[in-house]
Amino acid sequence: DRLTGAELVFFDGTLWNDDEMKENQVGVKTGDRMGHMSNSGPDGTISCFEPLGVKRKIFIHINNTNPILLEDSPQRKEAESTGWEVSYDGMEITL
Repeated sequence: DRLTGAELVFFDGTLWNDDEMKENQVGVKTGDRMGHMSNSGPDGTISCFEPLGVKRKIFIHINNTNPILLEDSPQRKEAESTGWEVSYDGMEITL
């Protein structure tokens, strides 16, 4: 409720799905076990933020295994189609 109607939210975008590290053979822990909320899925960030009416949403702290880093990936398109932006090196925000 504290985020409802916020002008801008920066949110941890570490993983697209919970088993991403294991699937890419770069780790053995799930995102949940490491304290990260996945971007996708019914309990993921995208779904959870949908009813909050946040005006601008930006994923930050994105793991190199997360496909939203690829501009032409279906996952990136899905995130952007729901109003999320993906941060990048040198990104500047004017408040």
